[in-house]
Amino acid sequence: MSMHTNGENEVLYIGFNQDQGCFACGTNSGFRIYNCDPFKETFRRDFNMGGIGVVEMLFRCNILALVGGGRNPRYPPNKVMIWDDHLNRQIGELSFKTPVKAVKLRRDRVVVVLLEQIYVYRFADLKLMDSINTYPNPLGLCALSPNSTNNVLACPQTSKGHVTVNLYDIRKTVRIKAHQREITSLVLNTEGKLLATASEQGTLIRVFETHNGGIQHELRRGVDKAFIRCMTFNPTSQFLACASDKGTIHVFRIGKKFKGTTPALLGDRSIDRSGGGSEKKGADMTVDATIATTAQGGDQSSAKNTKSALSFLGSVLPKYFSSEWSFAKFHIDSNMILVAFGSSPNTIIAVTAEGEFYKASFAKCSEKEEMEQLVYSKFVKTKEDDN
Repeated sequence: MSMHTNGENEVLYIGFNQDQGCFACGTNSGFRIYNCDPFKETFRRDFNMGGIGVVEMLFRCNILALVGGGRNPRYPPNKVMIWDDHLNRQIGELSFKTPVKAVKLRRDRVVVVLLEQIYVYRFADLKLMDSINTYPNPLGLCALSPNSTNNVLACPQTSKGHVTVNLYDIRKTVRIKAHQREITSLVLNTEGKLLATASEQGTLIRVFETHNGGIQHELRRGVDKAFIRCMTFNPTSQFLACASDKGTIHVFRIGKKFKGTTPALLGDRSIDRSGGGSEKKGADMTVDATIATTAQGGDQSSAKNTKSALSFLGSVLPKYFSSEWSFAKFHIDSNMILVAFGSSPNTIIAVTAEGEFYKASFAKCSEKEEMEQLVYSKFVKTKEDDN
């Protein structure tokens, strides 16, 4: 995720690797790699007058994708360099007419995100495999499943609030009307079977099945507008965490789905399955009534405080009363936070644009409780630290 804001921060980019066990940090002088648990710097590469605006890892191997950035970019911002750090040199290059917004890697693919287009390349020879037109995408939104047996890519469609899910292994495309407003965050789970999305309103997160677009959960971050910068599933998809510009991280339980919720009953989205099918829309009241009826069925009863006690009134009250709420939260004094789940059970890892690292536990949280901070470290100095 880009952390570059006003040109003064040393941190330009932070991104976790595919298993969330470590993260890479691009700076105005190179890049660094950190292990999450235990937290420590494991490697750094400094360049003379060389800022790195994107550094994407491929698990823990020596291959990375680099894009120049910052005050004095190491490489042109419209080029992706495939870097072999064992050889200490680039082994591949991709050039474009416009600046690169993001890069995603898996063992067999390189995905490059531009403002209005996404290119998918085969890793072995950098041969172009697919190109996708998108809605204007300055945030570089794109999610790529790292699972070797499930090649899934999700990205914004050309229509506002819509998402395209490409299931390459079975040559199927699923189109989802996820939100009415512009999408600002999306993420796939490790297996590529679930997709979470958030819009510029930042109050609701929706979780969909990727194979058919069916909605699984509607999660409520809050009632006031916020910019959700980051979302992530834990490895078993029991939990989902999000971080917003309010400086708060929320953790939701998503182990069970809404039974009986069908695409035809969802008024805020439409499904266009590959191979045809009609688009159906219902009223927003119908959506609330459907979700509320599920809540009475007992399937969610074991999870404390995931729904409002008034959810049975969903047919006559706003969605506020029928959405699932977080059970744990953690506040950080930053408006740019990247969050992941830790390797220890019931823990989260948070990294900020100010170069701060946090580890916190939600093991004892049950009802919107504050997590316990376990680790804090400052790993990159910012301009404010020198004052």
